[in-house]
This record gives sequence, structure tokens and C-alpha cells, in this order.
Amino acid sequence: MKALSLGWAPTLVGYSMQGIGKFGFYEAFKNLYGGLLGEENAYLYRTSMYLAASASAEFFADIFLCPMESVKVRIQTTPGWETTLRAGAPRIMREEGINGFYKGLSPLWARQIPYTMMKFACFERTVELLYKYVVPKPRSDCNKSEQLMVTFVAGYIAGVFCAIVSHPADSIVSKLNANPGGGVVSAAKELGLAGMWKGLGPRIIMIGTLTALQWFIYDSVKVAFRLPRPPPPEMPESLKRKLAAAQ
Repeated sequence: MKALSLGWAPTLVGYSMQGIGKFGFYEAFKNLYGGLLGEENAYLYRTSMYLAASASAEFFADIFLCPMESVKVRIQTTPGWETTLRAGAPRIMREEGINGFYKGLSPLWARQIPYTMMKFACFERTVELLYKYVVPKPRSDCNKSEQLMVTFVAGYIAGVFCAIVSHPADSIVSKLNANPGGGVVSAAKELGLAGMWKGLGPRIIMIGTLTALQWFIYDSVKVAFRLPRPPPPEMPESLKRKLAAAQ
């Protein structure tokens, strides 16, 4: 039981800060890019907008996560190392300085940015498709529980794709933190192609469930606090008129 709980503190702190930053920055960047594109282009190129907004959000969110991720991975993978956050963080600072917390930032970006781009873009488009082809009534006619169920299902589907695109980089990050003297290329060579994909099945189940729960909680908080929950995007009337005139 003790082995299972190793690294819980940096995991909790790191992913809490990253999660708050990621969802908050995503909403901000989506509004920013949507305003820059204009109503019609924001609809036509909405998938690209979701990808750009989520990538921008994750770039900054990972700066919050990286120090805690560094401590967590060393606690879990280095025998004889410290077993708590309050002992591990000062040790890294003492032995390696501030760079010790951020040596895994580039591979973390390589793992998390594609992960988050898939997480948000796939979720947004899946919600859109579910209401269009699966749910037998418009979103406006669904009660809150039905809407949250759609959120959960779309989140799980997005999580499956997240796990697939981020798994190789996740394996490299773990290898780097377990071997502080190594580099990205040497870690990838040591793992090999099979090693980078090892454990994908369990990770799909874990990430799918976690992603679904994240979206469900996020949407539930919006419901509880009566925050804006825009419906899936619809084609602007001005664009409909343009397309009708062109026919």
C-alpha cells in the first residue's frame, strides 16, 4: 500500500495547478483566437482554433507542472531516493539547482501538448457529433443530467486518443527522470520502439477514465456556479446566406 501511495503529494499539487491553468488558459485562448478570426472563420476553422488554443494553454500549464512531475517521477522510479515532496524538492534544488526541476520540460511539452490538443479538439468535435447523430433531441431540450452524460462520453472518447498520441513521449519522460544524466535521444534509443509503446492498454483505460472525469467535473462546476456553457457551434446566419447565394 505504501508503494502505491509514493509520489501522491507532487502528483496532487502538480496536476491541480496544471489542470486549473490548462482549462482556464484554454477558455481564454479560445475566446482570443475566435475574436481574431471573426465569427465566420471561427466556425469554418474551429478545429484548428481548438488545436491552437489548447496548445497555447498547455504550453503555460506545463511550466506549473514540470517541477512537481520531476519530484514525482524520481520518488517513484529511483530506489533509495527521497519518499516525500518536502524532502525531494529541496534535494533537487540543492544538487541540481532550478534546472533540475525543468530538465524534463521539453519532453513534457512533447508529451502534454499533443495530448491536450487531442483532449480538447477531440472533445469539442465529439460533443458536436454526439448531439448531431446520437442524441435524439437538441441540446436545448436535454436536461442537465443528460448533458453531463454526453460530456462524460465525449471525454472518455477523447481520453482514448489522448493516451495513444502521448504514450511514447510519456515513456521517454519517465526514462529521463529515472536517469538524470541521460538525454532525450539516448532515452528513446534505450527504450526502443516496443519499449515506448509498452503499457499502452492500461494507460488507455486510465487516461480515458481520468479525462472523462475531468470533463464531467469541469462541466458540473459550470452548472453548479451557473457559468456560461455555450452549445455546440452552429453555422452563422451570414455564412448560410453566402453559401445559399453561391449555389
